Amino acid sequence: MIRAIALPVMFLTSAMIALAADQSSNSEEPGEFDIEPPILKQNLSDELAEAGTPDGDVARCDKKLERAKRNAAGAERLWRIGVLAKVEVEQRALKVIKCETELATARVTQAKEIVTQQESRVASGETTKQELEVAKTALAQLIEAEQKAVAKCETAELEFAEANLRRQQRLLNLGSAHKTDETYAHAILAALQPATA
Repeated sequence: MIRAIALPVMFLTSAMIALAADQSSNSEEPGEFDIEPPILKQNLSDELAEAGTPDGDVARCDKKLERAKRNAAGAERLWRIGVLAKVEVEQRALKVIKCETELATARVTQAKEIVTQQESRVASGETTKQELEVAKTALAQLIEAEQKAVAKCETAELEFAEANLRRQQRLLNLGSAHKTDETYAHAILAALQPATA
């Protein structure tokens, strides 16, 4: 009796599996795991929208700086309660300084473009030499600000490398780090020192 019931059930089950496999292989629609998530506006790169323009460069660097400042803002508090490591706090602060340097460089590039445009306008008689002098003065101030930002960035990178070397040496003395980590930190510090001297 069981054989009489089991045989049709097995036949029906195998027919349903074969039918389901045939339908899934012939289907034009993507499978369950073939679907890609939609591209969101905030995931698009700013570089694509503003590529090649000095204004776009300044805007991109400004957004990057604001993002870095937000990330670094609460890092000290997070370190104190044990959520972040001290090295992460230092890296976030260094990232802010690097973004400030990028922004200063982008502003100098934009000012150079403006001076070039003003020179061509003065040559064609569209503007006065006074406006050109104002643009050159602004460029000189931005170049000075860029030099200060670069010096500040180099100093911060050197201080971070020195702190990292001390950290790796302490960890090596405790037995929590490898000699290669300390060697790598020493090599980074050595590479940075001639650049700032």
